Amino acid sequence: MEYDVIIGMETHVELDTHSKMFCTCSAQWFGAEPNVHVCPTCAGMPGALPVINRRAVEFSMMLGVALNCSINQHTFWERKSYWYPDLPKGYQITQYQYPMCYDGYLEFDVRDLSGGWNEQSYRKRVRIRRAHLEEDTGKLTHAGRSSYVDYNRSGVPLLEIVTEPDIFNAHEAYAYLSALQDIVRYLGISTGDMEKGAMRCEPNMSLRPKGTDAFGTKVEIKNLNSLSAVRGAIAYEIKRQSAALDKGEKIRQVTLGWDDVRGVTVMQREKEDAHDYRYFPEPDLPPLDVSDDWLALVRASVPELPIAKQARYQNEFGLSAYDAVQLTTNRDVAKWFETGIKALNDEKAVHALAKRFANFVIGDLTRLMNASGLQIEQIKITPAQLAGLVKLVEVQTINSSTAKLVLEEMFGSGADANAIVQAKGLAQVSDSSVLEKAVEDVLAANPKEVDNYLKGNEKLLQFLVGQTMKASKGKANPQMIQGLMKAALEKRR
Repeated sequence: MEYDVIIGMETHVELDTHSKMFCTCSAQWFGAEPNVHVCPTCAGMPGALPVINRRAVEFSMMLGVALNCSINQHTFWERKSYWYPDLPKGYQITQYQYPMCYDGYLEFDVRDLSGGWNEQSYRKRVRIRRAHLEEDTGKLTHAGRSSYVDYNRSGVPLLEIVTEPDIFNAHEAYAYLSALQDIVRYLGISTGDMEKGAMRCEPNMSLRPKGTDAFGTKVEIKNLNSLSAVRGAIAYEIKRQSAALDKGEKIRQVTLGWDDVRGVTVMQREKEDAHDYRYFPEPDLPPLDVSDDWLALVRASVPELPIAKQARYQNEFGLSAYDAVQLTTNRDVAKWFETGIKALNDEKAVHALAKRFANFVIGDLTRLMNASGLQIEQIKITPAQLAGLVKLVEVQTINSSTAKLVLEEMFGSGADANAIVQAKGLAQVSDSSVLEKAVEDVLAANPKEVDNYLKGNEKLLQFLVGQTMKASKGKANPQMIQGLMKAALEKRR
């Protein structure tokens, strides 16, 4: 039988504030010695009182604006009761009835696995039901029959984003989470680093016979910590549940974990319902009121987001969808690229120059950064310097092959392209008399290839051109060589 897959996503984003949600302990917990960022408040000691982190509230509103949500300007805090060792108070301070943000949506592109466009690519909209602010739990580590708890993470500001069940396969889930990760990084509210626990995802999914309307039994896959785990866990569950339903078995409402090594889901516990948490208003915190002026300031602080930037790059600079995606995934790369485009300062040839500039950034510059382990804000080359290199290629002072060598020198030294070209004598040779002699020398040295070309093997033209370029040590103008070579060969017919 064929089944429709229905998926809703719960994503927990740790907000990158200096202090925790309700106390002054450091929120920078990853990599610290266990239990060094702990105080009576986040440890749940009797008599300790919480205080609201204003910056965390602002970060939450920023994401709400970016996700096209309505913002609750009057809300309050509630206690969510459950008893696990990683929650020292026996409850979590959260928002339930009135979340910080609600009724929004995220639009993103579902592309092929390389990030490019093909005939199967499409624009997707997923509705955001709510995004509520709360505190994170501690971190449990299990070793054999023992369990250890680290409370450094307990109390870190956490924003939980809950979607409507608008996702229908593992690839869409991957694309949604990737788009959300890009947004939180653009906003500067979270590192979005899933491997370090700054972003965790919990798909809720069910299957139903194709063509029916009733939802199937929902299962939750808990705390997935990588994009590949999201895709793998959902794909596995689709196969597992499909096989079970085909056998007439019932799907149980459970919480599952993901074993990344074995590539299977594992049972953790029966799924709780909301009433099990015994929500009630938090008596130690006042209601949270957001003024119109405060909300306006937050709205004004939200930058242009990736999907809008991608559309602008295609319209203004004539870039392909693939190039636009590669340049906008990282906000620092996008900023660097746009600074370079301004330095080109040529409105008449903006599309051609922008494409050449983009090719350098996406190709050779990225390759050099990956090899050196540097981020774009750490490299010696400035956007204006790369623009200078692009201009040298455009006016044919150097050719593309030489430009790659110059770029490597620039990357290592931080010198200007023009200075390197002059110091090493790399300027392109365009003197026709010099190039004509080089062509004749190559033809004289390769009589067999010339004869075969004249007999109809025209592919040998590129070989002869290549030999001429090699003889000139890459400094000859390749377009001129091509034309002169053709003319010289035609004279020999």
